[in-house]
Amino acid sequence: MSTPGTLPVFAAPSTVEPGLDPAWVAHVVEVALDEDLGPAPGRDVTTQATIPASATGTADLVARADGVVAGLVVVEEVLRQVAGRLGLPEPEVVFHAQDGAPVTTGQVLAALSGRTQVLLVGERTLLNLASRASGVATAAAAWSRELAGTGAQVLDTRKTTPGLRALQKYAVRAGGGTNKRMGLYDVAMIKDNHVVAAGSVRAAIEAVRATFPDVLVQVEADTTAQALEAIGAGADFLLLDNMPTPVLAATVTAVREREGRDGVPAHVELEATGNLTLDRAREVAGTGVDYLSVGALTHSAPILDLALDLRPA
Repeated sequence: MSTPGTLPVFAAPSTVEPGLDPAWVAHVVEVALDEDLGPAPGRDVTTQATIPASATGTADLVARADGVVAGLVVVEEVLRQVAGRLGLPEPEVVFHAQDGAPVTTGQVLAALSGRTQVLLVGERTLLNLASRASGVATAAAAWSRELAGTGAQVLDTRKTTPGLRALQKYAVRAGGGTNKRMGLYDVAMIKDNHVVAAGSVRAAIEAVRATFPDVLVQVEADTTAQALEAIGAGADFLLLDNMPTPVLAATVTAVREREGRDGVPAHVELEATGNLTLDRAREVAGTGVDYLSVGALTHSAPILDLALDLRPA
C-alpha cells in the first residue's frame, strides 16, 4: 500500500457528468442515518459510550478489492450530517481517488480527519452507499471494456434499488456505461400490455404522441415483423427483446434497410435486451445494435468491498 504522503490529492471527489444533485444526496443520507441511528439526532450507543466526544483521529477509506470506485461524492455529506447531529466539528476529507477511477486492493481512496465519534458513527452509512455504487461502476466498466471498439454501448434499466436510482445510474456513468431513461416520465416505452390495451402498436404510438409530444417513443419487439410494424408506425427507438443472435442480426438489417423511407427516421436506435451475458456481449454488438440493455448492472452487481480503517493513535 502507498503511504499517505505519496498519494495523489484531488480537489473534488468526482468528474463524472452529470453529477448527483446535492439536495438528493442530502436527503438519501438523512434517511440512511435515521435508519441507522434512529430519528434525528439519533445515537450510536457503542461509539458514544466508549469514545470521548473530544477524541480526534484519522481514518483511511480503503479498497479491499480491485474495481472501479464510485460514491465518493457522498462521503463529505455523511460526515457533515453526522457532525451536525452530534454537535461536533465536521471532519476534513482529503481525496486520493475520484469516482470513475480504477482502484486496486489496499489503495487508500480518502483520508478522513476529525472527531473520532463522527468518523465511526458515519462509517457504515458512507460504506454502504459507496460500496454499492462502486459495485455498479465495476460491473459497468466490465461491460464497457468488452464492448470497446464495437460501436455499441451498455445501457442500464429501471431495475434499481428503490430510493437509490440516481446513485446507481450515476455509478453506471462512472463505469463508462450509459443511462437509458431515469423513470416512467422521460421516455415512452410501449410494451405488449400497452399494445393490448390500446388495440395496436400504431394506436399506442399515436396516443403517446397526442398526449406527450415532447418524449421519444420506444417500442418493444420480439420478432422482425413487430420491429418493422413499430418503425412503420413512427417509433423512434426499438427494444429488441430476447432475440437469438441470427434473428437479431436479421432484424437489424431489415430495420436499417427501411431507415429514411416512408416516414421512418433516418436512424432508428436499436437496443438488444434479455438474457445478455458478458461472454455474449461482442457477439450481440456485432449484429449492429446501438445498445445492449443490462438490468444486472444495477439489480445484481455485487458490492465493491471498501473499508474505513482508523489509524492507531
